[in-house]
Amino acid sequence: MSKLEKLTFSVDVLASKAMGKIGKVQNSLDSLAKKTRGAFLDIGTGGAGVWGAAQGITALVQPAMEFNNAMRDVDSLDVQGEAMNELARKSLLYSVKFGEGAAGFVSSAYDIQSAIQGLEGADLANFTNSSNVLAKATKADAATVTAYMGTMYGIFKKDAAAMGNSKWVEQITGQTAAAVQMFKTTGAEMSGAFTSIGAAAQSAGIDVAEQFAVLGTLQATMSGSEAGTKYKAFLAGVGNAQKKLGLSFTDSQGKMLPMIQIMEKLKGKFGDTLDVAESDALKSAFGSDEAVALVKLLMNDTDNLSASITKLSGITGQQNAENMAMKRVDPFQRMVQGANAVQIVVGRLLTPALDKLWGWIADITVGITEWAEAYPNAAKWIAYAGLVVLGFAGVLGTLSMAAGFGKIVMLGWSGAVSAWTTVTKVAMFFTKGWRTAQMLLNAAFMANPIGFVIAGIVTGIAALVAIIPYVSQLWEKFKNTFGDTWWGKAIIAFFDPIISKIQLLSKGISWGVEKIKSWTGWGDDDEDESPAEKVANTSARIVPAANPLPDHMAALTTDTAQYKAENVPQVQALQQLKQPATSNGGIRQELVNISNRSSSNTSNSGPVTNNYYGPHSNTNEQFALGAG
Repeated sequence: MSKLEKLTFSVDVLASKAMGKIGKVQNSLDSLAKKTRGAFLDIGTGGAGVWGAAQGITALVQPAMEFNNAMRDVDSLDVQGEAMNELARKSLLYSVKFGEGAAGFVSSAYDIQSAIQGLEGADLANFTNSSNVLAKATKADAATVTAYMGTMYGIFKKDAAAMGNSKWVEQITGQTAAAVQMFKTTGAEMSGAFTSIGAAAQSAGIDVAEQFAVLGTLQATMSGSEAGTKYKAFLAGVGNAQKKLGLSFTDSQGKMLPMIQIMEKLKGKFGDTLDVAESDALKSAFGSDEAVALVKLLMNDTDNLSASITKLSGITGQQNAENMAMKRVDPFQRMVQGANAVQIVVGRLLTPALDKLWGWIADITVGITEWAEAYPNAAKWIAYAGLVVLGFAGVLGTLSMAAGFGKIVMLGWSGAVSAWTTVTKVAMFFTKGWRTAQMLLNAAFMANPIGFVIAGIVTGIAALVAIIPYVSQLWEKFKNTFGDTWWGKAIIAFFDPIISKIQLLSKGISWGVEKIKSWTGWGDDDEDESPAEKVANTSARIVPAANPLPDHMAALTTDTAQYKAENVPQVQALQQLKQPATSNGGIRQELVNISNRSSSNTSNSGPVTNNYYGPHSNTNEQFALGAG
């Protein structure tokens, strides 16, 4: 029996011994894991149901809750009920039309109400609507435009009172949107420009359309805040400039002339362009470089400035702002906000009932808190009980994890045994191939006359090596007995060199055999054989007996019977492994299958010849694995 087959058999026996205990442990872990998974599944299903119901209710009322929170903020500013209702209506219409959130609309109303005092009735809703339309049209955020509207209302408050707040805010919205479109600026830049100039132009009696035109024209080469700063410097120096330049920049009532007329008078005095001396004169007259920069820029663009003023003066509403805003609307967002508007309406109808429910739950939590403070020991033990339950759940989860890891480990063991079986099959395949090559080589030697020559040479060498020790012993006895005679001395003198050479040759052959043995492992199982016997046995293998079949079969029968007698427990274990497994499955069944496959592959592999002497057939070493 080869070492490889012995190792395979040992693995099978080891697997068989481990099956019983492993199977019991695995069955217990599987049962516990199954029950644990069922319990956790029930808990998870129930928890998911509760969570899903809570999420459904939250999703239904969430938009309404956000909207109501924003409305409560506005209501905190003492806004009347009619104004609140109009604000809610406008916010929903705006959200559906422009695809923006209704809650954000209401939040901007809070800022407007904080910045502008005295808005009544529908004014708050109209201001908020115009501000949000302008923000959408000019790509500005609602907070910036809200601050801008507050600034503009502070500057043009008299105009707003004269026109009516709602009408005025719509006109400002339309003119601002038109200025942004005409001068390629933004709502934020226009807000910065009016913030910088403040009420200086309004105090000088300059129409709002002219202010938009001047500030917009200046923004072609500078920022909005810088444009406002230059315009403010010009207005501050215009009174002193008309005295120094000998020109009149005011009408009979003392109001400043329109910017176009002032530019025409300056062009009449200095021409269409200004040289260095003329620039210095203007600086001396107006008192600042900012004012001179404005004059230089507007003197060269009076035609466009005049056209811009005319166009902006004709705007009285916010229709153009709405048209600009609609071009930036995302249809998908309109759909989303429409759905939110429906949820807000429905949610606001459910709010009274839900508010009572939330209040009842809050009252319960207050009662629990008071009870826990009144009875701390009871609350402590309840908390301990909760920890025990959670800890037990954690232990069960850990055991379930352990069962899973156990399955993984045993799957790895099964893979290792399968891999070893595969290696055994491959080794046996190559062993069979080696025997076939060996048989072909022997047949080739015997079919060729040179084979007999080699066999004869090997036989002669073997005989020589075997005889030399006996010849040496006889020769030593001859020398000891007859070495003193004259004729003995003559014979010794003649034959002693020859026998010495033969002994040296015998030592060389023995040395060569030992080297071959150390390199190839040749004859490891024949440690008691001398080199001469090994060579003789090799010769016998090369020249097989005339009729080796009976001896081969006899050796095969003897080896098989002897192996069975010496390995009864292992053979019985292997036969038990071949019986059908009684387990219902799991890792034990997998190990039984692996053992059966390994045993079946080994027993079906046919007669295995274990040859310890290289490529020569040794019929005395053959046996059949799995015979019987």
